[in-house]
Amino acid sequence: MRNRIGKASVCFVFMLTLVCSLRPAIAANAEPDKLELLRQTSEAFSSVAAEAIPAVVFIRVERTTETRSMTGPGTPFRFNDPFGFFGDEFDDRSFRGRRPSQPREDRQTGQGSGFIIGDNGYILTNNHVVGEADEITVKLHDGREFDAELVGTDEKSDVAVIKIDGENLPAMPLGDSDNLKVGEWVIAIGNPFGLAETLTSGIVSAKGRSTVGINDYEDFIQTDAAINPGNSGGPLINIKGEAIGINTAIFSNSGGNMGIGFAIPINMARAIKDQLVKTGKVTRGQLGVMIGGVTQDLADYFEIDSTKGAMVNEILEGSAAEKAGLQVGDIILKINGRDVEGIGDLRNTIAMSAPGSEVRLLVHRNGKERTITVRIAELSEKQALSDSSKLDQKLGLTVENLTEEASRYYGLRSDEGVLVSSVNADSAAYRNGIRSGMIILSVNRRKVNSVEEFNGALRDSLESKKVLLLVRAQRHTQFVVLPLE
Repeated sequence: MRNRIGKASVCFVFMLTLVCSLRPAIAANAEPDKLELLRQTSEAFSSVAAEAIPAVVFIRVERTTETRSMTGPGTPFRFNDPFGFFGDEFDDRSFRGRRPSQPREDRQTGQGSGFIIGDNGYILTNNHVVGEADEITVKLHDGREFDAELVGTDEKSDVAVIKIDGENLPAMPLGDSDNLKVGEWVIAIGNPFGLAETLTSGIVSAKGRSTVGINDYEDFIQTDAAINPGNSGGPLINIKGEAIGINTAIFSNSGGNMGIGFAIPINMARAIKDQLVKTGKVTRGQLGVMIGGVTQDLADYFEIDSTKGAMVNEILEGSAAEKAGLQVGDIILKINGRDVEGIGDLRNTIAMSAPGSEVRLLVHRNGKERTITVRIAELSEKQALSDSSKLDQKLGLTVENLTEEASRYYGLRSDEGVLVSSVNADSAAYRNGIRSGMIILSVNRRKVNSVEEFNGALRDSLESKKVLLLVRAQRHTQFVVLPLE
């Protein structure tokens, strides 16, 4: 045994000496290998860019708006809107003693991005890029320019489709955003600040962001690939060169990139595009329930292992849910065999289900799991507004469309904001200083120009239970956060 140990020790010393003598040679060979790997990675990005960039377009829009300037003294100030929906700056003035001038027509221009998705000339972009445009011009990588036709828009998801007529149009293949993984490399392409065909890279930071508060229906891909104003509507692509998202918004305190950007998943965008191309509008499904999140306390009480899922808090009379036998207190765990990640996930899935189709829900009830099949109904705009209108009662205030007299007093257009008509003295709204006669300009960072838009924007607060209002009083404008009691 000792002899074997001795021979092994000699062998070990010999091998150690050999490795030490070869270490400089190994290190020398390793450096070229590392450089070669970097070179191959660089070439891969360049190859993907060369294939993808021709299908990305520069979009220029024009529209005519009616404006009313004010005469007399005033004190301007500015605020930063994190998502940039109000432009780079917003001027607020004191309107006491000021008089509105005669309205005039102004020609406004804007720009954004988009990408061609077929040789038939269809282009995907954002609703907030082209939705209010009178004229849309598209410029291609090869220098050609086209007048574009607006095929359809969906404000609730911020997806829009436009179309150009041309030959030999480059098209971008569409990927599968459901298979996207956190940490995966992605590339954003667009025209930030008018700088055409800009490419930035990063990773998928998160998936399924449904409480950002930008759109009614959210399932955002979050990325740290640099996205800036002008990138809106451009593609987020994977390393195969496939579009897996539409770049839509950024979170920023400066107006520029801070490493948090959001893209609409291409699977959602594709489903909406198909409807817009076919009918010019989007028809959504309805389950007919009011749902809430599953907190840890609820999970412990009902003895379930996860806070995933959605709690049924209310069932609408005559709804698909009532007909199928759903009950208040049910926890929806799965839909068609897939885990329900939260109320945003369930809401999006139901909304994108075709009216008349059937879905299988796995629910937890009285300590047991059971499967319930529901035939999806159609969500009409009237029903959506009716469901949302209950929320303003929880805020403790009611609103009405802005009157002509109030518009003149505040120096606003007749379609800018809604008027607070009453406030409950026992409500959080009253405690936070909101009074009758004030103007609400936005809800959850979305401009609201009518009672209908106000009610629609409140739906973003169903999960967070908080509402962000931009309120204008006589002398100032401020953000106010209210609990949805």
